[in-house]
Amino acid sequence: MAAWSATGVSVAVVSGRFRVLRAAIGWAHVERIIDVNPLSGMRGPTRPGTRLHLSTEEVLCLLETADALVAAAVAWDTGRLHKAEQIRLLVRLAADSGARRGELVALRFDDLEDRVLTIERGVSADVLGPTKTGRTRRLTLGRRTVELWRSSERTWADRLPDGEHLGPWLFSPEATHDVRLTAGALGHWFAELARVAEVPGATLHRLRHSVATFLVGRGELLRAQQRLGHRDPSTTLRNYAHALPLEDETVADDIDDLLNPGGRPKSPRPPTGGASRSRR
Repeated sequence: MAAWSATGVSVAVVSGRFRVLRAAIGWAHVERIIDVNPLSGMRGPTRPGTRLHLSTEEVLCLLETADALVAAAVAWDTGRLHKAEQIRLLVRLAADSGARRGELVALRFDDLEDRVLTIERGVSADVLGPTKTGRTRRLTLGRRTVELWRSSERTWADRLPDGEHLGPWLFSPEATHDVRLTAGALGHWFAELARVAEVPGATLHRLRHSVATFLVGRGELLRAQQRLGHRDPSTTLRNYAHALPLEDETVADDIDDLLNPGGRPKSPRPPTGGASRSRR
């Protein structure tokens, strides 16, 4: 674990690797493949901290900065404008859907039907495959997000020379969108935006946490699980329990009534003992 940490591996990854290792060795000990469990009594690594989300003000700042970059890029070449338009769509889409970076970079134009987005693939280590959980999910996007998606698609198609058609990939380094952007490049685009917007520490994954925190804060745990694509609600609850709204006010009032049956705190009893007798 010390070696992993020294190479810059995150606390979450170290914790996950330790759990896998402990489970494997524990199984080997139960099956009597090994005589002694070397991890018995060993303390595990520090658990990951609270998933940090971006505040509403920070998200709005990113959106406004993305709009400003598009307006500024109009005076420059088409290539810079095309990139700025994609970044604007990226921020809006990530803040709306809560999709992972690998899922965002794998989106195709035909994944959106009306307002319903289908997420059925992802990119890991720049290899295209299924989503992290291996499941396909469908979610409804906001109207403004859909309008921006469709208007961007029309604009990019109209810019192409006669006879050329828009390729399949939503995010691409080329005007034809025949080639998929890499996940690293997508993250770099967002990092550039965060720097210009002066929102330190902003990442695409923190936008995902913002969506989760918003939904869990409203008590919509199952909807958060579905939108984020978690395999089961326990994952959502474990990572975002801090955002659950407090609903124990009635319980607190009942306990308060129990401790004060007369409706008001009782006055303290007068002192007894030698001092009282001497006054009498």
